[in-house]
Amino acid sequence: MHDAIVIAHGSPVLVGIYEEGRLVEEIRSEGMSSEVLADIFEGLLQRYTFNHLIYAKGPGSFMGIKVTYLFLKTLSITLKIPLLATDAFFFNQNSPIKAYGKLYFVKNSSTIELLPIVSPQTVAFELPQTIDYQNFDADNLPYYGIDAVG
Repeated sequence: MHDAIVIAHGSPVLVGIYEEGRLVEEIRSEGMSSEVLADIFEGLLQRYTFNHLIYAKGPGSFMGIKVTYLFLKTLSITLKIPLLATDAFFFNQNSPIKAYGKLYFVKNSSTIELLPIVSPQTVAFELPQTIDYQNFDADNLPYYGIDAVG
């Protein structure tokens, strides 16, 4: 049995397959999550049986988060397996995440703030080589971080 982690906060979309907590396959796709997730998982579901689906629930690209959540939540329900999540800072060494303009999401302790940053020190999203399930939980609703514009 395997686990899949998905990070879809822009390009590239990252999908990691884990066996007993160790990364055994990594897929990077330069397409948008709405265009590539179904194709990626079509092949993966032919080769693997999953225990868990895990994703970066935000903050980040609204569309990427939304599409990823809907796609994985549908798979979770259909396959009857848990969908787990954590914030996106877990996958970029807790560096600022672009919101819009010069605004970035920043995590201080357990609080996520939206701050203006002129020259941010950002780190690309990466899949960990090993995973510990204590880092993920069933609170899997997307975190957008910015209220809808009215």
